[in-house]
Parts: sequence; structure tokens; C-alpha cells
Amino acid sequence: MNASNPHLYPVILAGGVGSRLWPRSRKNSPKQFLDLTGTGRSMLQEAFERVQSLTAVDHIYVITNAEYVDVVQAQLPALPAANIVGEPVARGSAAAIGLAAIHLQQRDPEAVMAVLTADHLIRKPEALRQVLVAGAELAQTHTLITLGIEPAYAETGYGYIEMGELLGEYNHRVARRVVRLREKPDAETARQYLQAGNYVWNSGMFIWRVDAIMAEFARQMPELHTALQHLAQALHTPRASAAFERWWMPLQGNPSIDYGVMEGAHSVAVFPVDLGWNDIGSWAALLEVLPKDADGNVAHAQHLHYDSANILVFSENRTIATIGLRDMIIVDTDDVVLVMPAERAQDVKQLLNEFKKRDLMHFLH
Repeated sequence: MNASNPHLYPVILAGGVGSRLWPRSRKNSPKQFLDLTGTGRSMLQEAFERVQSLTAVDHIYVITNAEYVDVVQAQLPALPAANIVGEPVARGSAAAIGLAAIHLQQRDPEAVMAVLTADHLIRKPEALRQVLVAGAELAQTHTLITLGIEPAYAETGYGYIEMGELLGEYNHRVARRVVRLREKPDAETARQYLQAGNYVWNSGMFIWRVDAIMAEFARQMPELHTALQHLAQALHTPRASAAFERWWMPLQGNPSIDYGVMEGAHSVAVFPVDLGWNDIGSWAALLEVLPKDADGNVAHAQHLHYDSANILVFSENRTIATIGLRDMIIVDTDDVVLVMPAERAQDVKQLLNEFKKRDLMHFLH
């Protein structure tokens, strides 16, 4: 354990479904449990390995859906079973973070929670570890801290953070005041953000003291805070199941932590960082970030082609042959083949709605 961070607890959120990476990512095998980048390890395993050297293994927690608890345990055998927390049903990122917070609060009232994700690609893990140490230091001022990714281009698929004045330097990392969070912009607005120079991408990663985030829940999300207080009293007792039925299940709206807390919080800081980060939100993102072969293609299959470039090909069992394709994605699984232009990768969710309308739900599980 890193002796300088005895109160630091990395919390990995691992409950999503990753529907835009269908047909590989499905309800029964979501993207965080898959090897999407060809490393031989799942995205969850990589997220766990990134923080292992930062603190004791029993300080690391994973928040997931109750139905995935066994999968997490199988993929992370070194993690104590008690550190895998299963939500009975998903109630949004604010509730998931709150559930982690009450576990940590019982264990260590001075806990600093580092909220991380199980489904992001981070090519510079040492930079992440350094900024988490910096954030743990700044968090002692009861500031809520987010990590902002230094933008490489005018991206319209991410939210942005507008940065204000400098707050100081922590572990050789500069922190700045957050002016406001911005929704995903249109192309022109994204270009303006990039030119302005004081905007970063919203990574969805956070650092704060547990008592600080609980105070914000009490102020801004009183219904959630009340539920968490009752759940905290029942954790690790025979009353836990009934308490979740009474207090967790009725939670409404599934608000995100950004909407529920961060947009209205009193004191918010950001560390602008270069982590080699990508949220792997779509097949197009994988085509962009994975190494390409000599012909400019990403092939996780036996791929034979004539005059094809910038295409992603995935197949578990079949040889894929292409002629004259440009900027395409082909994903072949046991029961379905997906073919689309890379620029339409965000439309996978709309396609899945068609499966639901036609009562073809077995293709989604």
C-alpha cells in the first residue's frame, strides 16, 4: 500500500451495457468485461491494474449490477468479495456513486474516493496515478474534483468543462476552478471551445472526500441522500435486502452525477490532463484508436481484401473478405453480422430499437 495515500479508495464503475458496441457488447456480456483492444485482458481488468500500485488491493472497490458480481469476481480474483458492490437495479451514476460512498464512509470517515470507469481506454496509466495522488491532496479542502481531458480536436461527442482561474499545483499537477459544465456541443461550438483554450473534455472521473460528496447529496439530492442514510444503517445486516427494496427501488429519474451534483456544487476544481484517453463509446472510436495494419485497417479476424482502407473487421470464427471498401465497420458474431459506415456508428442504438419493435430481444442478450 502507498503509505502516502492511506485514505485513497479507487472506485471503479462497471455497471453499463455498452449498447453502441453491439453485437459484441450485450446485456449478458457488456463491454467492460470484453477484450476490445486486443490486449488479452478485459477493460475492467485493465482499469483494476491501473490502480493496483496506488493503494492496497482491499482499498479498491467495484460498483456493478448485481447480475455481474460473479463476473467481476471471476475476472478480478485478487479483489475481496466484499469490495464488489452490486446494485439491484441501475439508478444512474449519482446513485451508484452514493452507494459506494456509504460503504466507504462506514469503513473510513476520512476516505477520499477516486471515481473511475471500467470502460475507458487510458494509454498513459502513470499520468492517471499521478493526478489521483494530486486530487487526493486537493480533496482535503472539501473541493469536488473532476479530471478534464486536454482536447486533441473539436469533438462533438463529449461534454466539455469550462475552466477558470488557477487554484494551485498539487503533486506537480495544476488545478483550475470549474466555471461550468457544458453539454455536448455542435461542430461550430466545439471549434470555438478548442480555439478558446480553456475547455477540456469531461472524462466522467472524479475525486473527493466521502463527507464532501455526501454533503452535496444532502443539499442537492435530498431524496437520494435519505435513501442512502437508511441503506447505510442496513448494510451488512439481515435487513439489507428489505432496505434496498424500500429505499433503492423507488428512486426515480436515474440522474447522472453531473446533472445531480456537479452542475450545482459550491466548490469544483478540474485537473486538465493528457491520459491518452478515449471512452470507447462506439465502433468508430475503436477504429480510430486501435493500431492499423499496413493497409490502414483494424482487423481482429482473418481479413482478406482488395483495395479496402480504414475499415474495422471483427469476427470470432469467419474469414472476412472485402473489395473496395472505405471507412466501414464489419462485426461478425455467432448469430448476427453488423455492417455500417464508420460515420454512422452512433446510430447503433437506433438499430437496436428496431430489434425491440420486432420482438427480437434474444439478439440483444
